[in-house]
Order: sequence, then structure tokens, then C-alpha cells
Amino acid sequence: MTTPALRLKHNAAARALRGHPWVFGNEVETLLPPEHDGSAVECRDNRGRFLGSGIYNSRSQIVWRRFSRDHVAFDAEFVRGALARALARREALATLEAGPAMARRLVWSESDDLPGLVVDQFGGVLVVQTQTLAAEQRLDVVLAALGELLQPEEIIVRNDAPIRRLEGLPSEVRTLSGRPYEPRWVNISGLDYWLDLQGGQKTGFYLDQTREHAKVARYAAGRRVLDCFCNQGSFALHAAKAGATQVLGLDSSEEAVALARRNAERNGVAGVEFTVVNVFDYLAAAETVAQWDLIVLDPPPFARSKSALANALRGYKEINLRAMKRLAPGGVLATYSCSHHVTAEVFRDVLAEAAHDAKRKVQVLEFCHQPADHPVLVTMPESEYLRGYILRVE
Repeated sequence: MTTPALRLKHNAAARALRGHPWVFGNEVETLLPPEHDGSAVECRDNRGRFLGSGIYNSRSQIVWRRFSRDHVAFDAEFVRGALARALARREALATLEAGPAMARRLVWSESDDLPGLVVDQFGGVLVVQTQTLAAEQRLDVVLAALGELLQPEEIIVRNDAPIRRLEGLPSEVRTLSGRPYEPRWVNISGLDYWLDLQGGQKTGFYLDQTREHAKVARYAAGRRVLDCFCNQGSFALHAAKAGATQVLGLDSSEEAVALARRNAERNGVAGVEFTVVNVFDYLAAAETVAQWDLIVLDPPPFARSKSALANALRGYKEINLRAMKRLAPGGVLATYSCSHHVTAEVFRDVLAEAAHDAKRKVQVLEFCHQPADHPVLVTMPESEYLRGYILRVE
């Protein structure tokens, strides 16, 4: 039986030939019938050259996502093999890091040849998300393979991400056992967190920042620390444990602040306060007062779409400008962006403009990046979304 194939328009072939795994609907000569949605189809350039096998969905803006450069079926054998390879990569990382983390990302979509599949591990519990139609249709295969490979205590299916609507998929949250998974304490990088893996944000915790918490804490001893957009308080708690003299966490969410306070009490971390407040407003008030020695800016994504980029850049500049003004001379600013539309070059330009307007000399201490268990494909800029800087502000 002949495998269906998409053919690219002439002006769309160059990006695909450079290895990008996505093809958009306006880049193909003709869409395939909806009966092929969720299936594996080939893609060829306008000259007929084979570009790989990918999953197809005519309802999505991204109609084709490559999972292999070869002629391969997206069947149970392939899915299980790709999962095994993804787990082997994480075990190799664990060897380099002197043991596996109790909380880590095991599968990261296209970066692990499984477009639209995300799997996070919290000890003996796995949290699974499917964000494409093809991954959704093979969810039972995924769950069976994960059970065979890892023997988890429980698997939570967190199919409530808004991005699923772009694939025409409904929202669903359930456990493999069929029993509710109640919130509980989970140890991550030496601290206990009260996590709701079935109903909390994302898959329950922002695993992409776990290494940054400890990295920033190295600068905290003897300093006054302000943790902006603190969420559950991770940066603040690590800073307090590292010997900060004063720590204040800020977030506009009452629920997040309540969780941060609960986590501080659980871990016996003294000298930490958390306040519900708009971070922009807080930093704008008396912004010329150099009150802090270390400020962390870890905001939610300001640019969720390309059309939102201009406003997002203004927001990033404003928040960094205000933070620089609140730092004592020689203070440290740890600042992050989790919007893949904000490239490293653009983010650095924003920081340069903020430094100029703040009239502060700013030096780079460290470049920051998403951890290796969230691997970046060099042919896919969209797989790189978290970047940051640790800066000295004089």
C-alpha cells in the first residue's frame, strides 16, 4: 500500500531541507483528506525529494510533524522504541550527575521523536500529556510501554493543556488506576513541596527550573533576596537555606503564596516572607531605593504567540529596568524568559536597553538555559524556550 505524501510548495522547502520538523498548512501544495488525520505520512519537497515520515493533522496549523527521517510507521513498535531511547538518554544524564533526579522530564515531544508527547516523573509517579492527535490516538500504547519500562506506582494523564484545542482535542484528566491522586509532599532537590499532580499547573511543578534554584542560591549567602513571581517559592526557599539574611517572595496568586508559605513551614525554613502583590507595581513603588542585593525575575511567558511579541518585549524591559533600579551596587539579578519567541539575542538586547535606561553597569556572570532533560534540537528553535542571565549590577 502506498504511503500518503505531502508535497511542499517551492518557497517552503528550504526550511524543511535544513531539518526543521514542522510543516504548516500554507506550506503544502494540497492538504490530504481528513481521513488521514492522526496517521503517519511522508513529506516531499517540490522536486519530490523525501524529507521524512511525520504525523499529520489537517485541523492543526502545523499539519505535519516529523518523527523520523526514514520510511517508518508510527506504530506500537516505533512508539515503544522511541520511549526506550528517551529513557536511555535520561539515564545517561543521571550517570553524569551522580544519580537520577527524583523529579525530571522523561519525554520532550519532537526532541525525543514523539511529537506532542510529554512525560514527567515525580518519584514513582508519571504525569503524561498528549498534545497532538497522533499521540492521543496512541495513548494506550504509550501508557502500556511506560508501565512495562518503568513499573510506576501511578500514571496521571494530564490532558488539560490549552494547546490541545489547536489539534481539535478535548480536555481530560484521569489516572491509570481510576482512583483520584490526592495532593501530597514530593521531594525535589532537597526540599519538600506540596504538589497537586492531577490538578496543579502544567504537570504539577516547573521542572525546567530545578537546576537554576540551586545555581542562584550560590549567590544568596549574606544577601537580601527578592524572589519575584515566586510561584511555590523555590528560589526563595533555596536562597534562605543558603544563608540569605532576608528573603521576600512575591506573586499575584493567593493560591501560589499560600503554597509557598506551606512549603516554607514544612521545610523549617525561617526568615522567609511571601506576599500577594502585583510584581510590576511593587517594583515601581520607590524604585530608586536600592533595597535588595539579589533579585530573581522568573515571570510566566509574556509572549505566548508571535503576535504578542512586541508587547512582551516591553514587559520584559520594564520589569528588568525596575529590578535593576532596586538593586544595591554590586547586586545580582537572575532574570529569565520562558517564551520561545524571545530568542537569546532579543532577550540580551532587552537587558542592554534596561541597563542603559537604569544607568547601571551590568556584567554577565552566567548564561542560563533549560536543562538537558528538556533537550533542544538544533534544527528546531521552538524546542528552546527557557533562557536567562545571572548579572552583576553595579
